[in-house]
Amino acid sequence: MKVFYARISTAEQNEARQLQTAQEINADKIFLDKASGKNTERPELKKMLDFVREGDSLYSSDFSRLARNARDLLSIVEQLQAKGVHFVSMKESLDTGTPQGRFMLTVFGAMAELKRETILQRQKEGIAIAKAAGKYKGRQKQRIDAARFMAVCARWRAGEITAVKAMELTGLKANTFYRRVKEFNI
Repeated sequence: MKVFYARISTAEQNEARQLQTAQEINADKIFLDKASGKNTERPELKKMLDFVREGDSLYSSDFSRLARNARDLLSIVEQLQAKGVHFVSMKESLDTGTPQGRFMLTVFGAMAELKRETILQRQKEGIAIAKAAGKYKGRQKQRIDAARFMAVCARWRAGEITAVKAMELTGLKANTFYRRVKEFNI
């Protein structure tokens, strides 16, 4: 069976290019995650790993869709190989069914990890320079109307409204709402 795994990092990204590749190879089953590849905690990845069986081939438009660091990539491929499934990366023309393909996978995986770490390092350096120049102050604390917040929280604590409704009324996301509740000792 031809199984295709696609991943986009954010909901704003478009998976059309990857799904077109899946159509071109006549994939029998497609798994699509809308999550970062920074780790393997992705629901569709887990479903795909449970689904594939001996003799299947797992295709992906490129290996970075499967994992963003060499350790995770090699671990996933090892799980696939233990099940008798080989991995094919379309962009890199890489097939783990061959010794050369497995070697190149290791090299490409290390390069992807280096790329991600380099981006993070540049970002950190840029922030440090901007901070030194007084141009970067970090994420600004969301300002709230304390009296309104206290009134809404009083209704929430009295059981008149749910926490979700209180968040909606205050315009705060859950983590910010509960952090402010703690700050105000409510």
